[in-house]
Amino acid sequence: MLNFNFCRPTDFYFGRGQENHTGEICKKHGAKKVLLHYGGQSAVKSGLITRIQESLDEADVKYVLLGGVQPNPRAELVYEGIRLCREHNVDLVLAVGGGSVIDSAKAIAMGVPYAGDFWDFFMGGKKPERALPVGCVLTIAAAGSEGSNSCVIDKEVDGVVRKKGSRFQSNVCTFSILNPELTFTLPPFQTACGACDIMCHVFERYFTNTRGVLMTDELCEGVLRTIVQMLPRVMKDPKDYEARANIMWASTLAHNDLLGVDREQDWGSHHIEHELSALYDCAHGAGLAVVTPAWMSYVYKHDVMRFARFAVNVMGCQMDYEDPQKTALAGIAALRRLWGEAGLPLNFKELGAKKEDIPTIVDNLGGPEHTEGKFMVLSKKEVAEILTLAADYERPAQP
Repeated sequence: MLNFNFCRPTDFYFGRGQENHTGEICKKHGAKKVLLHYGGQSAVKSGLITRIQESLDEADVKYVLLGGVQPNPRAELVYEGIRLCREHNVDLVLAVGGGSVIDSAKAIAMGVPYAGDFWDFFMGGKKPERALPVGCVLTIAAAGSEGSNSCVIDKEVDGVVRKKGSRFQSNVCTFSILNPELTFTLPPFQTACGACDIMCHVFERYFTNTRGVLMTDELCEGVLRTIVQMLPRVMKDPKDYEARANIMWASTLAHNDLLGVDREQDWGSHHIEHELSALYDCAHGAGLAVVTPAWMSYVYKHDVMRFARFAVNVMGCQMDYEDPQKTALAGIAALRRLWGEAGLPLNFKELGAKKEDIPTIVDNLGGPEHTEGKFMVLSKKEVAEILTLAADYERPAQP
C-alpha cells in the first residue's frame, strides 16, 4: 500500500427534492451572485432551471445565466463564462447538469482570477493559485465530476481538437446536490454511457500493480457489482429510484479517488478514448465501451489472477482453477455482454469510428516515445494494436 493524502471537502446533499434548496445552500457557502451554468434545453424544458432560479430568488442570491454546454465541453464557452464572471463580479459558479457542465464550470472557476489563458492549466506546468468556488446540481450519473478533482475540456489547437484534463484540489466542488429523480428522464443510451463511465473510473484504479490494498480492492469490487446489478434494472424501469440512487452514489465514489488513493493507477484506456471522442465527438462512455474491453483483452496476461478475480468477484463467473486464463477471458466477455445488452457500441463500426484513422489517433497521443498506462506500460505500437482489436471485434452471434 502506498502512502497518500486524501482530501475531498465537498458538502453533499443527496435525495429527493434537494435541488429546491439550491438558493439557501449557495447562500450558506457565501455566494451573493452566481453564474448559473447549464447545458442544452432539457434542463430548461423540464422546469429545473426555473426551480433553481426561484430558489436563488428566495435566498436573495443574484445570478447570471450561461447555457449551451455541449458533451465534450468546449473552450469557447469557458472563455465566455470567464468574461461574464468578471463583468458581473460573480463569486460562485453553479453547474446544473452532468460531467460536461461541471467540468466547464470548473474551468471557468480556474480562469476567472488568472491573468493568463485558462488552457495553461491543461497543457501542464501551470497550477492555479486560486479559483472561484463551484457548486453543482447533478442531472447525470456518470463522470463523477461532482466529487472529483478532475476536469476535462476540448480545445481546437492548430486545426486539431485537443482533449486535455487537469487535476487540482481547487477543482473539487464546494457542494454537490444529488437527486436521483433528476435522472429519471435520461435517454437509455445516456444512462448506459454513464454506467460504463462509472465502471471504467474504477477499472483505472482496480487494475494495478500495487499489492497489499485489500481494503480498497473490496471497495472497488463493491462499486462495480452495484453497477452490474443496477444497470439492467434501470434500463428496464427508468424510474426505479433505488437503482438510480445507487448508480448516482456509485458515480461519486468511483471518481472521488477514495478507491485509488493507496495504489498506482493506470488511465491508459481513458487517454486513448479521449482521442476518439476528440476526433469523432462521440459520447465518452460509448468510446470507453469500445476501448476498455480491447485493452483488457490485450493486457490481461500481465496479471491473469487479477482479471480472474474481477471475473469471479464482479461478473459472477466460476473460477477455473486449472486454467485461470479461461476465467479471466470469461469476465471480459461478461462485461462486453453487460454493456452490449444495455445498447452500448462494442467496436469501431458501431461507434462510428474508422479503422484507417488509428494512426492519427495514436499520433495525437504524443511524440514517438510516448507511452500509456501504468498497469502495463504501452508503446504507441501497442496502443495501435489495442485499437485494432477494438475495431475488429465482432459481437457473438445471438443463440
